[in-house]
Amino acid sequence: MKKMSMRLGRPAAAAVVSVAIACAAAGCSSGGGASAARSSGGVSLVKGATLTVCTHLPYKPFEFDQGGKVVGFDVSMLDLLAAKLGVRTNVISMDWSQIVSGAAFAAKRCDVGAGAATITPERAKAVQFSDSYFDANQALMVKAGSSYTGLASLKGKRLGVQTATTGQIYGDKNAKAYGYRTVVYPDSLSLFNAVRSGAVDAAIQDNAPELDFANHNAGVKVTAEFNTGERYGFMVKKNDANATQLAHELDAVIATAQQDGAYTKIYKQWLGRAPQAATK
Repeated sequence: MKKMSMRLGRPAAAAVVSVAIACAAAGCSSGGGASAARSSGGVSLVKGATLTVCTHLPYKPFEFDQGGKVVGFDVSMLDLLAAKLGVRTNVISMDWSQIVSGAAFAAKRCDVGAGAATITPERAKAVQFSDSYFDANQALMVKAGSSYTGLASLKGKRLGVQTATTGQIYGDKNAKAYGYRTVVYPDSLSLFNAVRSGAVDAAIQDNAPELDFANHNAGVKVTAEFNTGERYGFMVKKNDANATQLAHELDAVIATAQQDGAYTKIYKQWLGRAPQAATK
């Protein structure tokens, strides 16, 4: 995924946008209640019978506005937590740095932070992470009808990368071994459109944005994933007993979803296919 500095640089929202999202489970509450009321799971929440989630919109397919409602991979996962706690989910948008720095939790603005956040040692100094819920490997996008299935098939070809990303690092690191030339683009949309137009023969980028683009745009396909070991996690307040209990509840939800098929269903919904094993 993008280097941490790039994710921290996402533009600040002009105003906090609050969008209530009812969780899918029938047992969810419709809201209300006193601040810091305890959920059915025994966890104290900042807004009573509501699981308040802070993020910075948009970051498709993880969280984005769709018809006036915030949806996405992260939202669907956190709806499972809300269902377990017997509350509803409410997503608010704010400056990304407020979340990863822990300031949003210290100010009691939200219970959980989300946003395809890579788990890093530096961030773990400021926030507590849940167990990882998404492997953010790099992936190879090619034009529909192309026979390129990996880096080894790109000898003498042009591989597009996005500047200042782990995709660029991975692409540059392997260029000499596989005999291709990297071409740098300023953003993912320019990169993906370069594949569609034939300006480059392939592109390497985070698997989630690539899969989402391929799922919604004709003319391209994803043919390989590379195990770069990047992992996403949800965030809660650090050094806080209540937040630690919430993280434990979230860890249990992630584990159950991975076991009972709910995770695969969510993955298919937002990325257009089931999770696949990465290759080198």
